[in-house]
Amino acid sequence: MSTKRKLLVALAVFLLVCGGLFFWIWRGTPAKHTDAELSGRDPVLVEPKVEQIPSVSIATPVGWGPNEAPVAAKGLSVTRFAEGLDHPRVIYTLPNGDVIAAEAQGPTGNMGAGFFARIASWLMQRAGAGGVSADALILLRDGDGDGKAEQKFTLRKGNGLASPSGLAWWGDVLYVANHDSVQAFPYKLGETVLNGAPSKVMDLPGGGNHWMRNIVLSDDGTRLYVAVGSASNVGEKGMELEKGRAVIWEKTFGKKGYPRQFASGLRNPNGLAWNPSTGELWVTVNERDQLGPDLVPDYLTNVPIGAHYGWPWVWWKTHDDDRVVAQPPDYFDDYVRKPEYALGAHTASLGLVFVTGGQKLGAQFANGAFIARHGSWNRKPPAGYDVVFVTFDKFGNPQGKPVPVLTGFLTGDGDTHGRPTWLAWGKDGALLVSDDTAGIVWRVIDPAAAPAAAIKPVVTGRLPPQRSLNDPNAQYTAKMKDDSLVKER
Repeated sequence: MSTKRKLLVALAVFLLVCGGLFFWIWRGTPAKHTDAELSGRDPVLVEPKVEQIPSVSIATPVGWGPNEAPVAAKGLSVTRFAEGLDHPRVIYTLPNGDVIAAEAQGPTGNMGAGFFARIASWLMQRAGAGGVSADALILLRDGDGDGKAEQKFTLRKGNGLASPSGLAWWGDVLYVANHDSVQAFPYKLGETVLNGAPSKVMDLPGGGNHWMRNIVLSDDGTRLYVAVGSASNVGEKGMELEKGRAVIWEKTFGKKGYPRQFASGLRNPNGLAWNPSTGELWVTVNERDQLGPDLVPDYLTNVPIGAHYGWPWVWWKTHDDDRVVAQPPDYFDDYVRKPEYALGAHTASLGLVFVTGGQKLGAQFANGAFIARHGSWNRKPPAGYDVVFVTFDKFGNPQGKPVPVLTGFLTGDGDTHGRPTWLAWGKDGALLVSDDTAGIVWRVIDPAAAPAAAIKPVVTGRLPPQRSLNDPNAQYTAKMKDDSLVKER
């Protein structure tokens, strides 16, 4: 056989192997459980099936036609609040009703280098991400109150913005979370340009697999909380790279020794919001991959100070991840917490807002949390690609299964019109939803609804403080008999 013929045979074998591998990856492993079964306070937790190479099932964004829109739940209407945006991720409503949209994608080179990084970048681009980040803050203003932002201003572009996401405002200061730092800009309500030089609030671990950095302020504006995701799936790149990641940071202004880690073990924490019933901080979290299409559920949970939710060593409190090489902290099993509420496997749950009072979504959505589920890239059938509502009871606890609020993002033939990303409340009580791949902010409202009643805080009695030490025997009504008085039997 000639050398040329040998080379052609070798090339054919190589292409056949690559094609088979590509088909095997793209075919994926079909899920056996519904999204509802994998959600709620007691989700189905199947046996893990470790995937050396993840199954891939990406819905390609095709956009929305001029007269197309998502499907809203019964009684709700959905319209376009703003469009023509460049990959809007986080949206934030200022006290005067203006809305800021952060146009951003991951920082350049965020996926790393090498063969697998190139594949990951290609997959991101196919999913509608992975382009050059606009690094801009856009102010949207509905001046005439008709439910559409007829005015659009570029507050700032570049010039200190680096993959900006988290936004918060307090006392003429706009806080912006870049992928590698939190910056504070002087900003007065109503201004349409962000000209001032920022001051750095704190550094953050930059980039990584999860580059978004969400922030929220305490009610009195004295404390700032920052969600930072991991740089890997389960620490496979080494835990040294994960320092300061997979955590929520707390910054107390004017205090030494801050920022500090407020909570940890959260693979990719995203939406941060205060539960109006309890005053607790709650968060949406994207869990680990490559354990099969039905694992591990993303979740919604409260975040007590010092809480650890298990990543990367444990998922759902009691399930060890045998892929992790690094040793866990001492006494780890004694204090790791179980999440409060599952949101389905691979749903990529991001934006989170609670009903607080004044919103106009109707009686069926009067107490609870809305969540934007961005959508899976590695599950058949796809999961997420919707906005759901989780009902809460009067004590501030989630109940039941997620209720669909905004659907229709998937076309049914493997494509998607867009991907719901973030949520905010409009000044008129409407729910605003950013759709990053379509460049749209949707507005959802019940036109006939009265404003929702304010959520009553849970008030519990407290035990009176003990002021002095007492005789320990005084608390018992009967004493043990002396040993000498006990009769033998």
